[in-house]
Amino acid sequence: MRTISKSTSAITATIVALALPAAAGPERVTWPGGFSDDYILYLQVDRHDRNRVRLMYVNPEADAQARAGAPLPEGTVLVMADKDAKLDADGKPVIGPDGRFVPTGDFTNIFVMEKRAGWGADQPAELRNGDWDYAWFKPDGTLSPDASYDGCFSCHAYREERDFTFTYAKFLIDQGR
Repeated sequence: MRTISKSTSAITATIVALALPAAAGPERVTWPGGFSDDYILYLQVDRHDRNRVRLMYVNPEADAQARAGAPLPEGTVLVMADKDAKLDADGKPVIGPDGRFVPTGDFTNIFVMEKRAGWGADQPAELRNGDWDYAWFKPDGTLSPDASYDGCFSCHAYREERDFTFTYAKFLIDQGR
């Protein structure tokens, strides 16, 4: 009769767990470290209600393949990163020469949506947004512990005709790509 030690069982379980794809959820979305240098900044949105600047990025590999009206390629990573707006002495946002809020300081929140083949199959039908999944990262690259993703799925569900995206699909249309 053969016996297996507890440590051998634990090691085997760990190896099996690492080999399996991550279940649906933010844990499988990749932290896009270096996105502000390596990705393409395609849009700035000034949030007047929050004195915040939202900077929108796309990974260059996806941008090279993306076409208006077509589903975005597998491997697309879209980042929405927040910075506080610089405020004047009266507490009003400083406007730069381009007519936009001037961002200041470090990123405060980094929201990521990533598309991978088959990811949609892991989501309940009522939440499914194609093959997209979402994550909310803190600036250090850790997942925000208080995050809820129901709002991401429900809001993006209304953009199925644009592959569940808001700003990047519009960017492609505006660029005539």
